[in-house]
Amino acid sequence: MKVSTSMSCPAVTVPAEMPLEAVARQMDEYGVGSVVVTEHGAPCGVVTDRDLAVRALGGGLDPDMRVAAIMSAPVITVHADDDIHQAYRTFRRSGVRRLPVLEGQRVVGMLTVDDMLMDVFQRVADLLGPVAWSVLEEPPGPPSAGALPGGRRAGAPR
Repeated sequence: MKVSTSMSCPAVTVPAEMPLEAVARQMDEYGVGSVVVTEHGAPCGVVTDRDLAVRALGGGLDPDMRVAAIMSAPVITVHADDDIHQAYRTFRRSGVRRLPVLEGQRVVGMLTVDDMLMDVFQRVADLLGPVAWSVLEEPPGPPSAGALPGGRRAGAPR
């Protein structure tokens, strides 16, 4: 499976010279927790809502300061056509929670740890589908008095 099947798109990008206040408005407008910072169209860093709160606001920085001042760099990326297992390894090695996804040098999406968890949940559901259905046919909890295996009561029709 390719990274492109699990990524969120499009990713929100901002130029490195954009003021912090404008970046915060972009995050709010698009409902995202991070943006990819670009220079000449290529990714050069990532800024999260936590960066804005802790490094900028908590650090007393001027809202007109440029986003490049607080971005995390260098940016760690994956490619849209990479195998999803490569992305798992990249997350594990880097310790980041978000990976910009590239086609060539252009940012086309964002892959998050949450996206990967959804992939894991889907794989487990696919694997356990038949087992899960058999469990769902039985009521949860301990069997009640007089219950037979499968949740039936003694004397009840099949």
